[in-house]
Amino acid sequence: MTVQTQLPEYEPHETADRNVGFLLNDTARQMRTIFDRRMRDLGLTRSQWWVLNHLYFNEGLSQTSLSEILEIERATLGRLLDRLEAKGWIERRSVEADRRVKLVFLAGAVDPLLQTMRAVAADLRAEALANLSVDEQERFISTLIKIKNNLSTMVDNGNGTVGSTIMKDSRNG
Repeated sequence: MTVQTQLPEYEPHETADRNVGFLLNDTARQMRTIFDRRMRDLGLTRSQWWVLNHLYFNEGLSQTSLSEILEIERATLGRLLDRLEAKGWIERRSVEADRRVKLVFLAGAVDPLLQTMRAVAADLRAEALANLSVDEQERFISTLIKIKNNLSTMVDNGNGTVGSTIMKDSRNG
């Protein structure tokens, strides 16, 4: 016997201008595009600043973990890391227990560039949030954190696919 499931009702007045997914994606895309342009003036590609930025917050990741976070193939990341290493901006260190595992660290030579990157990022955030009060900014960040946590929980629980939602609904209905 086939179980008929019904998708949840959606807001009939929803538009792309008010769709949370579109808004989050478009906002992030616009910020990346503007940051890209500003980093290009420093001679950095998006891939390079994206790696450096992740290492700034998560130094000492394995190459495998970094490729998963960045959602790029390990071979692609390896070539990118080769270029960053040649510039003296990163170091790869072997792990004693397993010489095949390489941990990635920022090198001291990249510090001035990172300071500039952080300042440009701070300026961009200030410009993007310019019309929000400090209280609105804090609420906005708290709300984004809650949304991110909800989505992470969904992924962790295997609820990241349409099928999982429909199956859950059919069991509850």
